[in-house]
Amino acid sequence: MRITTRGRYAVTAMLDLSLHSTQQPVPLSHIADRQSISLSYLEQLFGRLRKSGLVKSVRGPGGGYRLGSCDKKISISQIIDAVGEGIDTTSCGGKGNCNAGEICLTHLLWDELGKEINKFLSDISLADLGARQETQSIFQRQLKQTLNWQQQHSAFH
Repeated sequence: MRITTRGRYAVTAMLDLSLHSTQQPVPLSHIADRQSISLSYLEQLFGRLRKSGLVKSVRGPGGGYRLGSCDKKISISQIIDAVGEGIDTTSCGGKGNCNAGEICLTHLLWDELGKEINKFLSDISLADLGARQETQSIFQRQLKQTLNWQQQHSAFH
């Protein structure tokens, strides 16, 4: 079982959006820069996140994205599901045809593991993840890097 780059980037981008959400929408280009994710890839992900209602887009000058609801109400599993990343730990895609068209000896074990992983991710909200000490430490480091970069580039203009 593996969560692909799509699922990882979606969670990372949503957490960044949650941490940087204030009164202003957050441009995807800012998330792309802070998290080193391709802007075109983020646009694809946010199209799916918007369709699922997890984010709202704001057009025009000063536009960007906002969370579709409170960060306490958005679970990590919702984000992963919204971008088409199912959590499946079976080798048969959950169909039960893993051994010559029949259920294999360990199918139920892997199926139960997938359910436990999904429950774990369902029990963690963006707010929970954002409140973690480790997350806050990384967030503060990224803020400092962004401010340093802005100061360096404004000195040239």
